[in-house]
Amino acid sequence: MTLFSAGTLLAALAPGFGLLLTGRIIQASGTAIVLPLLMTTALGFVAPHRRGAMMGLISIVISVAPAIGPTASGLVLSVLDWRWLFWLVLPIALIALTVGALTIKSVSETSRVRFDVLSIVLSAVAFGGIIYGLGSFGEGGGSHSAVGPVVALVVGAITLVAFVLRQRSLQRRDAALLDLRPFGTPLFSLSTILVFVSMIAMFGTLILLPLYLQNVVGLDTLASGLVLLPGGVLMGLAAPLVGRWYDAVGPRPLLIPGAIMISAALWMFATLGPDSAVALIVAMHVLFSIGLALTLTPLLTTALGVLPNELYSHGSAIVNTVQQLAGAAGTAVFITVMSTVAAGATGVDAVAAESAGMQAAFMVGGVVSLIAVVLTLFIKPTKVARAEVPLH
Repeated sequence: MTLFSAGTLLAALAPGFGLLLTGRIIQASGTAIVLPLLMTTALGFVAPHRRGAMMGLISIVISVAPAIGPTASGLVLSVLDWRWLFWLVLPIALIALTVGALTIKSVSETSRVRFDVLSIVLSAVAFGGIIYGLGSFGEGGGSHSAVGPVVALVVGAITLVAFVLRQRSLQRRDAALLDLRPFGTPLFSLSTILVFVSMIAMFGTLILLPLYLQNVVGLDTLASGLVLLPGGVLMGLAAPLVGRWYDAVGPRPLLIPGAIMISAALWMFATLGPDSAVALIVAMHVLFSIGLALTLTPLLTTALGVLPNELYSHGSAIVNTVQQLAGAAGTAVFITVMSTVAAGATGVDAVAAESAGMQAAFMVGGVVSLIAVVLTLFIKPTKVARAEVPLH
């Protein structure tokens, strides 16, 4: 929280893009510590029969916060300067830092660990290269990037292979930076894949819908945010309830209808045009948001709940890494498809071309969502693991 607060202050004071980016990186480094620790703590101290309810609250942080972000930022930017996006967050961060410092106690068992410097370097290049490459594609091919997106992706992928091989070697003596043994649990692997697909749909939609509302429908930033507000609010209200339902009925009765709702909403988004009614867009987004609420909490709980205690921290780190990669991938896929189709449209005006591009992007998202629907059929309830796992 100290890092997050310091990054927020630096971003608010930044005179230019360079320091603004530095502040955001410092913010992100704090978040990278907090979110996996949040999941690990919940898994370690919450009884198995109540984990769904707890993960429902955690999913508000992970999914609902980004969903209502466009509304909050649209409201701020309609009346204040962009720096207030950070000034308004700073006191909240400082309050959280103070309360946490005074109340949170370290009660878990600790041990000495040695950080493998080579693993840290490999992970930075691997995940940084992949996210940078996908993000460059999402910006329209990376024509203004210092490193081309294809080069960044290839370097990131090759380095990722080296990172995985390094971790497999180190985990034989329980010294891996990121222990990959959670992937030895089939239900964790399947749930993590579904988290990846769901997050692609979520972030792709969150980046594309505001663009559609502003560039095609012609709404301003505040009105666009208000259109997305009902879905975000409903997702927040539903998340704790879904967690309780998970504790009562397990993942399948929630995941299957949730995945179907997400897919149906994406295919509906693919029919939107310049003359689509705003009320219809709100209804589609509400359907999409409820589907996400029914999906993300059961997936997170299932993925992490099947792991033995000693792998909780590594499972949390893997899931959070997958979410970040999915965010970059969703943005890249949706924006690249939209830009490509819009650029190739002939004989129509700019608004109609962009509308056609967005329809194509949502259609691609719909195809991806069908994969998720099929995969949910293979999710089965299982008992929470408690046994020790081998080191190799």
